[in-house]
Amino acid sequence: MTATTTAELTPRQRRLVLATVALSLMAVVSAVAGLNVALPSLAVDTGASQTQLTWIVDSYTVVFAGLLLIAGALGDRYGRKLLLIIGLGIFGGAAALGLFVTDPDQLIAVRMIMGVGAAAIMPTTLSVITTSFPEEERGRAIGVWVGIAGGGAIIGLFVTALLLEWFSWSSFFGLNVAFAAVGLIGAITVVPHSVDQEPPALDVVGALLSFVAISAFVFGIIEGPEQGWTDPLTLSALGLGLLSGVGFVLWELRLEHPLLDPRLFRLRGFSAGSLTLIVQFMASFGFFFVVLQYLQFVTGRSPLEAALAMLPLPFVLIPTARNAPKVADRLGFNRTGPIGLLTTAVGFLILSQLQVDSGYLHFLTGLLFFGFGMGLAGTPATTAITSSLSMEKQGVASAWNDTARELGSAFGIAILGSMLNQGYRNGMAEAVAALPEQVAERVLSSIAFTASPAIATMGERGERLVEQAREAFVSGVGDAVLTASVLLVVTAVVVAIVAPRAKRASAPKASEDQRATDHAS
Repeated sequence: MTATTTAELTPRQRRLVLATVALSLMAVVSAVAGLNVALPSLAVDTGASQTQLTWIVDSYTVVFAGLLLIAGALGDRYGRKLLLIIGLGIFGGAAALGLFVTDPDQLIAVRMIMGVGAAAIMPTTLSVITTSFPEEERGRAIGVWVGIAGGGAIIGLFVTALLLEWFSWSSFFGLNVAFAAVGLIGAITVVPHSVDQEPPALDVVGALLSFVAISAFVFGIIEGPEQGWTDPLTLSALGLGLLSGVGFVLWELRLEHPLLDPRLFRLRGFSAGSLTLIVQFMASFGFFFVVLQYLQFVTGRSPLEAALAMLPLPFVLIPTARNAPKVADRLGFNRTGPIGLLTTAVGFLILSQLQVDSGYLHFLTGLLFFGFGMGLAGTPATTAITSSLSMEKQGVASAWNDTARELGSAFGIAILGSMLNQGYRNGMAEAVAALPEQVAERVLSSIAFTASPAIATMGERGERLVEQAREAFVSGVGDAVLTASVLLVVTAVVVAIVAPRAKRASAPKASEDQRATDHAS
């Protein structure tokens, strides 16, 4: 029970609350895709290596994903309005620092702090809706939330691309500041206070173990290409991630009110939906990371032209996602999910064959398959998660749905970014052999260095080096996207086996497995 009831708000106040929530959520979801389109400009200006570029994007997502579950619990305990204000303050303040920072390592730190703010914002926005709107209006308000959560990335991508036509890459952070500032004013003035009167105990140990597990795994994956996969640092990070993950599972099984009850994964709909979302978001956010660099570094498009190349995606994805539940009702998630995953895999297979001189039609064909597959599998996957749990556990379902998406995003950027880095470095190893050591290392670290004056002064030799760098980069993009395609195919097979055979099969029932989860959720 909360201290605030929906009867306390007028219709006008509820509209203002919804606008505040929408702007706050827009700040969070646009903070990844928008930066992706700015990466080439950022790399050229700051000298960031490919590994550093991956960290600049993924440090935000890792912290975001690692803190999501505990952040929701903090809002329930200490007040959702208070947590939203704190989150927007941290997010906007860190973004303001980003306007003045040019060192890649400092940018990574800025993005980590932004991730802390984002983790406080996202679950709180949904909780504010559920506590501010009466039941008859709640579905419509949640629909707006879902639309922003899904479309905010595309909006952030295009707005950032437009800003880059007139301003530097740091204008991306200015956009984040603007969203956070307006959201903060709304949170202070119109969002009502709400807090659970009897919240469960905070699972601090579980939150710490999950954060360490995610961070360590991602660190090992990103640093592997540069440090070496057998390097003690890489192996130690991966080992720490594994041990922390096992520790998290064992700890959560002991608690009466865990952050996430591992027994929930016994439920076929919950586990199949979770796997689908994680792998989908691995593929899609990893794809955005590598392909927006390809469109600029290799094909020579401006940030706005690169964004426009992606424009057909939402026109396929959104209507498909809207109609996917009807298809899933007829065919069952065990068919709809795998078909969507396999369609996405076909799109990625097509995109893995891109060359330096590939035309836009080649790119568009793969993009359309990708959009259709994502739309077909994504919404039914969320439904499979929520319908697996009873009504009183929908908060758990919602929190895990968000966490699964962010986990997938973090690992996707790390895995595909590492594949891109490894492929590029392998392709350039012979080309830089005759270069001075310092120049060779800069070229190996990032294709952005080939645009520097130092390469331009090398004449024909420099021109050949630039062409070799473009070909090596395309090879890395192909490796990354092909890896995603294979992961999607494997996931499709697993989901076809694990997912419920019909819609009724995923509905809550008094099964032994369900009862086993009830006491700990």
